Amino acid sequence: MLLLKGTLSGRDINELIAQCHPLGMFKESTMRSIPTFESNARGYEDLYQTVLVDTPVGPYFAKFLQESSERGDQVRNVLEEVEIEIIKSSLIKYWIEDFSAFVESLGGATAEIMGELLRVRADTNAINITLNSFGTPLNEPAMRASDRKRLYPATGHLYPAGTSMLADVSDEDELGRVLELFPQYSGLWNVHVASSDKSIDDAFYERDVQMLELAFEGQMHFAVFYAYVKLKEQEIRNLVWITECILQQQKDEIGKFVPVFSMHAPWRLRKRG
Repeated sequence: MLLLKGTLSGRDINELIAQCHPLGMFKESTMRSIPTFESNARGYEDLYQTVLVDTPVGPYFAKFLQESSERGDQVRNVLEEVEIEIIKSSLIKYWIEDFSAFVESLGGATAEIMGELLRVRADTNAINITLNSFGTPLNEPAMRASDRKRLYPATGHLYPAGTSMLADVSDEDELGRVLELFPQYSGLWNVHVASSDKSIDDAFYERDVQMLELAFEGQMHFAVFYAYVKLKEQEIRNLVWITECILQQQKDEIGKFVPVFSMHAPWRLRKRG
């Protein structure tokens, strides 16, 4: 996504490659060939065929373009006119649905544990998409049930009844009333509402780390590898938070991160209390 958007806006390819996430890197020769495509219909059709179709996320891009009623020679219009966050949310939706179907096909403990992690991930995405849409065109009545609802994954504890209700909400109060109907999320929302220092993302991160720790400590399933990577991501997030607090001289805020495998984790403190 970064390469495509950056190239269309004329940014330097070396600068863009340096900013790419290492897990999302693909063949360097292909990445460096992106600026060589001509700025015309044929050139962007070639870009579609080379960069989108021939990458691991190619099928998801193809599905997004198909659902947008666009053909290969209209890729430039899609990439220029559609907000990058909408494209990103669409690709994540397809990935979650695809991944969920795959783990269900494996069966056993992997389907049970990994399936639950993905259902929670799908719900988190749906809630965050709704929250982030407030104050944007996606929150306009005509777009809630069409454009916004299409971004919700077709899986999870909220699907389908909850996501249908989320498509109708217009502010945080209405969102809270919907989440009150789902016990696994009403508590998280109440923590967010009651604490000015804790966002809904903070509550989600705490819940996710707790679930990932349990998955990592389990046996005889493949979800342990997913849990390991996600817990490492949380450790990196913690280091970034600590670094930013030091740089901004806000040392009183340093402790406000989600610890991994710590006896001082919020959920363990609550149990002891």
